[in-house]
Amino acid sequence: RREFAQYPHKYPMLSLGNTYDMSELEAFADRAGKGIGNSFTFSCELKFDGTAICLTYRNGRLHRALTRGDGTVGDDVTENVRNISNIPQSLKVPAGFVPAPAIPSPWPEEFEIRGEIYMPWAAFERLNIERERDEEQPFANPRNAASGSLKLIDSRMVANRGLECTLYHMLGEDLPYETHAQALDAAASWGLPVSEHRRIFNTTEEVEEYINYWDTERKNLPFATDGIVVKVNELPYQEELGYTAKFPRWAVAYKFKAEQALTKLL
Repeated sequence: RREFAQYPHKYPMLSLGNTYDMSELEAFADRAGKGIGNSFTFSCELKFDGTAICLTYRNGRLHRALTRGDGTVGDDVTENVRNISNIPQSLKVPAGFVPAPAIPSPWPEEFEIRGEIYMPWAAFERLNIERERDEEQPFANPRNAASGSLKLIDSRMVANRGLECTLYHMLGEDLPYETHAQALDAAASWGLPVSEHRRIFNTTEEVEEYINYWDTERKNLPFATDGIVVKVNELPYQEELGYTAKFPRWAVAYKFKAEQALTKLL
């Protein structure tokens, strides 16, 4: 087994607090509203069932990719990540961008962007067929398959595993954005993979409708999703709310109920 070099995270990689019903979600919104003392908007996005990744771009090029690790220190999987087809090695200049002395490039000189590496259902099924053919233990679920694939010793093998990435959180010094949505729109314009299913809402009723829609519709997605992440959209408010020891106070994960099925015991 290959040992990966380890590096500290510039910003800790925390997990999210989970909620399982709408009253808990409303309590989260109330706490955030009281903490800010103002109204705010909600950014809602799918919660991908994969393995967390933190990418650093310097001068428009992929510099490093770290796993979550223990949240403080992560494994350097840069060479493996270079073999994931939808993660760009170099960012693209958006149409219409004109460099100026004050803004020489469309992206910050250095920034981090975090997200999830996952294995779509089709790639997962294909991999398990191959493993059974080779008399190897099949993976239990796409999350384990993605996590195992990201740690392969031969980085060229990663390219054949069909992994994909969706990014959802940008970090850096003095980022020029007012909202989370603006930061992700900018990332998308540079060719970074962000989710097309994210939406901004003003009320918890709208958030609830979005959750109910995806609770059914997720069965038609080409990848596994196990919930919806709800964030305070305004970045100054995120900063104001800050963090507990374990979680950000400005985001929460609404988890879908585990699917149940009946089987007849013969």
